[in-house]
Amino acid sequence: MSNDRPSRARRRRWVEDRRSDLAGETETHRWRRGVFRGSTPHHSDWSSRHWTSRCLHRVGEIVANAAAGTVAATLVAAWTVVGLVVGFPPWWSTALYASTASVTFVMVFVIQHTQARQVSALQRKLDELVRATTGADTNLIAVEEAPDEELHALADLNVSDRGQQGPAR
Repeated sequence: MSNDRPSRARRRRWVEDRRSDLAGETETHRWRRGVFRGSTPHHSDWSSRHWTSRCLHRVGEIVANAAAGTVAATLVAAWTVVGLVVGFPPWWSTALYASTASVTFVMVFVIQHTQARQVSALQRKLDELVRATTGADTNLIAVEEAPDEELHALADLNVSDRGQQGPAR
């Protein structure tokens, strides 16, 4: 355990130094967290993915930017100002409802697709950790495909194991 402390302190120092470096950068150089300087934003197999998957991920990347929220707020403010100027004609609210419903409909699919891919990738990483850990229950690999009854039984087993270990430290 004591061997971890210098490593943790060194990592913490590195993070603090890196935060200082990033503080001076412009927002355009760092809006995509997780993409390292000098790397490509997407995996080398990006072009082999289905075009709809690439499109949904691009939309997700764009709307995840803080500037997208600012643009949306500006559009709402402009919509309100123009509505005040023209006296909010009867079709005004219908156009607003239709446009917001359309955007919401598309964003549901963008979010669902990107979250499903991220969860799947995370599950593969966890499976690899279980596979590589000595003494781990390898029956847990791909347990997300198990029937509900098995998942409930495993949850009960985990609760039982926690109860046998005694109070948390």
